[in-house]
Parts: sequence; C-alpha cells; structure tokens
Amino acid sequence: MKHASAQTLAGIGFVILSAACFAILDTTTKHISASVPILLALWFRYVIQALFSTVLFLPRRGMALFKTEHPKFQMVRGALLFSSSLCAFYGLKYMPVGEFTAIASITPLVVTLMATLSLGEQVRKLRWALVLGAFAGTMVIVRPGSQHFDWVLFFPLMLIVTNSGFHLITSKMARTEDPTTMNILTGWVGTALGALVLPFVWELPTDWFVWAQLLLMGCFATVGHYLLILAFSKAPATVLTPYFYTQIGFAMLGGWLIFDHMPDDWTLVGMAMVALCGALGAWLTVRESRVQITSIES
Repeated sequence: MKHASAQTLAGIGFVILSAACFAILDTTTKHISASVPILLALWFRYVIQALFSTVLFLPRRGMALFKTEHPKFQMVRGALLFSSSLCAFYGLKYMPVGEFTAIASITPLVVTLMATLSLGEQVRKLRWALVLGAFAGTMVIVRPGSQHFDWVLFFPLMLIVTNSGFHLITSKMARTEDPTTMNILTGWVGTALGALVLPFVWELPTDWFVWAQLLLMGCFATVGHYLLILAFSKAPATVLTPYFYTQIGFAMLGGWLIFDHMPDDWTLVGMAMVALCGALGAWLTVRESRVQITSIES
C-alpha cells in the first residue's frame, strides 16, 4: 500500500513538472513569435524534440524503438498534434499565455465526454453540467462584446478540437503501442510536416538569443512529454488529470514575469471556473471507475 501511494505521489509530481515545462514552452513561444516566422519556430520545436528523444532512447532500444503495429494511426496522431501545436503557436502570438491556456484546458472535459459518447454510454447530467460550466468560464474569460472576443479565438477553439482527437486516438493506441515509440514517431511526423512549408519561411536566425529560445522550446517540449510518460507509468490518468490544471497557474506566472501581464478580476474568475469544472470532472471519472470496479468484484 505504501509503495502504491509513493508511486501515485511520484506520478503527480511528474505531471506538475510537465505542466511547468509546457507553460515555459508556451511563454517562450509567445516571446519568440515576434522574432521569427511562426512556422519556422514550429519546425524547430519538433526537430529538436525528435532529435533529443532519438539520441536519448536509440542507444538503449536500437531500431526496435521505431517498430509500430499501426503506422497509419501514428501518422494521424502526429498530424493531429502538429495541427494542435500550429493553433497554439498562432494563438499565443495574439493572446496572453494565461487566458489561452485556460481556454485550452477545456480539452480533458471534451475528451471524456467524446469518449463516453463514442462508447454509446449515457452521459450523466453532472458531466454535462461540468462541460457547460467550463464553457461558461471560457465566456467569462473572453466576454463577448469585449476586446477579448474576436477572430483570435479561432485558434484555442481549434486547438480543443485537434487536441481532443489527439488524446482519443492516443488512449486507443496506448493499449498496444509503446509510449516512447509513440512520442518519438510523433516528433518525426511533426518534423516532416513542418519541412513541407520550410522553404517558404526559411530565415536563418542570426541572433544568439533567438537560437537560445528555439533550443529552450525543444528542450522543454522533450522534457515535458518525457515527464508525462513517466507520470502515466506511475499512476492512472484518472488520478493525474486534475493536476494538469496547474498549467494555468504556471502560465499566468510566466505571463506576469515575462510580459508583465496580469489577468483582470473577471478573467481570473473565468480561469477558476474552468479549473474547478475540470478538476471536478476528473474526480467524477475516478468515482465512476471505482464504482465499476466494485460492481465487477461483487
């Protein structure tokens, strides 16, 4: 029992660290978007992650590292994450980091809802209420009719769609595919897709600080995804999901430290609503899982 508790605590710690890594990645992305073309920065983010991951695992695993039973699904998964990253990069260019992260944090609720519907199960009223509550929180953040509500919202909303698809296909593939292989192949798929537009946006950076930021993006993307792999090896997703919302706090901190941006009172209320509904949704999933296990055992 103590060993299980220690494993769970380790998994929670890895998730919180990964959330910090992704917040740093987003903050750096927003900062560098003023210096280099978005698509160029996106390609560097993927190629650095792909190279770092390959160098880290290839010596231990050999070519078996790239072995997969579902190459087509690996390509679809990589394309979905690349699309999600594209929306994130453009969204962060025009939106504050904290607000963008809060809106994108609806994704776990949407994933849970879509997964339940796809299995043909009846969705509880409480779960619908949590999804609607998170959506209401988003509306408080953007406030229709205010300066926050404009065409830029297309990017976080499309991120929710693409990221939800990414998580759904990941949950199905994780039953048979190696997580490290999935992570590396996703990086190389993103690198290949980014290379298609690279000739149109290529602009070799000359400033060392720009290179440092590009390297920082790749490093924190690699470390963040690796920490997620470690987290899911220590504890189930239902336990870890609530802690993903710590990224909202890290994103707000990054926005304040780097861009001197602090959300106003109503925006903070909206962020709290999204985080609360997301955490309650994760708790509901844990509760339902325990009920199912109890009924099976009895």
